[in-house]
Amino acid sequence: MALTGALGTFHHPGVSRIDYKPLDMDRVLTALLARLWHRGLPSKISRSRTLDVEVFVKLFLEHPDAFEGFDRENTTRWIATHLLDLVNRGKADESVAGPRPLHGFTYRFRNSRKSRPYGADEQLYEMLTADEGALKGLREFFFSDVDRATGTITPGAGTDVETQALLHLVELAGGQMQDRADTGKPRTPYPQLCAEPAQLLCQDVMRLLYHQDHMPRTVLVDYLKVLFAFHLSLYHLRMMKLLPAVVDASTVPGSCRKGHTGTAAADRCPYRVRLFLDAEGTPGTPAAALAEHSADIWYRRIPPFIQATYQIKKLDDFAEHLAAKTGTLSRPNGRSYFTPEEALRLLGKSYRKDRDAFFLQRVNRVRDEEDELPPELKRIIQLGLDPFDEYTEMLMHYKGRYYRGQFVKCLDSMLLKHRPGALLAQPRGGRGGDASARRFVLDARLLEVLLQVSLLREGGDGSGDLATSPMRVDEFLALLRDRYGLYIDRLPVGDGFTGAHLDDQAALRANSTAFLNRLREIGYYQDMSDAYLTQTITPRYAIGTTARTGAGAR
Repeated sequence: MALTGALGTFHHPGVSRIDYKPLDMDRVLTALLARLWHRGLPSKISRSRTLDVEVFVKLFLEHPDAFEGFDRENTTRWIATHLLDLVNRGKADESVAGPRPLHGFTYRFRNSRKSRPYGADEQLYEMLTADEGALKGLREFFFSDVDRATGTITPGAGTDVETQALLHLVELAGGQMQDRADTGKPRTPYPQLCAEPAQLLCQDVMRLLYHQDHMPRTVLVDYLKVLFAFHLSLYHLRMMKLLPAVVDASTVPGSCRKGHTGTAAADRCPYRVRLFLDAEGTPGTPAAALAEHSADIWYRRIPPFIQATYQIKKLDDFAEHLAAKTGTLSRPNGRSYFTPEEALRLLGKSYRKDRDAFFLQRVNRVRDEEDELPPELKRIIQLGLDPFDEYTEMLMHYKGRYYRGQFVKCLDSMLLKHRPGALLAQPRGGRGGDASARRFVLDARLLEVLLQVSLLREGGDGSGDLATSPMRVDEFLALLRDRYGLYIDRLPVGDGFTGAHLDDQAALRANSTAFLNRLREIGYYQDMSDAYLTQTITPRYAIGTTARTGAGAR
């Protein structure tokens, strides 16, 4: 049976705006740029044709005054390899998704059908609204040479060649396209179920942008893409723990709403992420086995998360029914939507009669669509569940496996599996649904990004300005555990682990050594002493005073 219409709908934007399809962070960032320019709304581009590589080549060659010395062969090769994001690169059906997101206006040149963000741009934007400073910083970085009032572009003296080329393209093609905010898709600012992930994202974005005058623009943009993917994955991993608990309790913990602003252990989020990472990145080692176990625990949480999302969505459908059809429920504060927490209140006893009637009708619709009920459905009916639970169990029977598969692919892409900045690895050729082969890792590019934001801390002069300073290795490892839930030199307590056994100690020592080697490879660590407390990480980019060596950022 194929569930039709509202019966099979699954996604709820109060949980995630993402449509749970594989993400490409170039395309996600490109769509986010449009939202940055249009204050949270997507763009609506009116253009006469689809852009291919030849269109970009002609724009360059037809304007030798702006692009002096560009010949066809080298221009074509440079555009295809450095300037453009191509779909199915090198294949017969290769096509242009859009330019690489090096400047704010690159979204105007994307081919929307080939450059789908699947809602990840909206998810990021709504998380970034937790701190207007982060949004402002991103706008100023990507649109630094644009006058917002007039749209005039004035490239800076240090603008790299790729960005200058994109700016010229914007000016040359400006009259051939119209760009306006898509007001038909208004924002729906659902409150975060846990405010902490958005707060951490904003803090890290602001710290990373602090480096914009100290590193090449292309490097910083790549770092931002890795950082966005990292925080999207941490957010969804937390939701995999939080959402089923929220549905069971029929409420959101008050500390999660506030963002766990206290410093005491009791104020820490009970649904925070804890991952053990294989620092060496080699399968088959004892540390890799521990990292596989960690990944297995988390991927086994996906089915309960899918069911909890279904429950939230169907309660939202019930809320809409009460508000629109029966008038027994008022829309809160004039909003056109209900938050997940408001929908969960409908699990209360006062709504039981209406709830049972509503979901019994849907249960009967599912039964009526089958000439002969399959054995699995008969077993669900024999459990004697109330209509709401019976209905969601039926949905899981028909659609649960499909949405689990979709979510696995999406989560893999957020964890950047097989890509620079990866937090996840899986042997090539492994089946997409095989969770046992996956393991959490710490790719060098992700480590670089986390070092950039962690080695930048408040200076000791009381001005509030940030400055880079060295950090002991043990301090950085503690920061990774406390801030992000990333474990390298010890095992987490919980999330599949009960502490390190004797056999695990050698694996942890080897993992710590591999971590030091990784720091050495990327140029942040030099052997000064064998003493653990004198092993120091040195910043690559010096910003402000570097005299301070205090504790890591929290």
